[in-house]
Amino acid sequence: MMKKDKKYDAVQEVRDIREKLSVKYWQHPEELKAALKAVREKFTASQKKKKT
Repeated sequence: MMKKDKKYDAVQEVRDIREKLSVKYWQHPEELKAALKAVREKFTASQKKKKT
């Protein structure tokens, strides 16, 4: 049984973030591509450091 009086709802927080990003990038797909590329480079570099 789920509690109805939650202090923090993580699922709702993720939904809100997803909705904000959807609105932001829907009209500007080039910004989405740039953001994804930056994150990909960041995490690829951090993965290479861990392996060595």
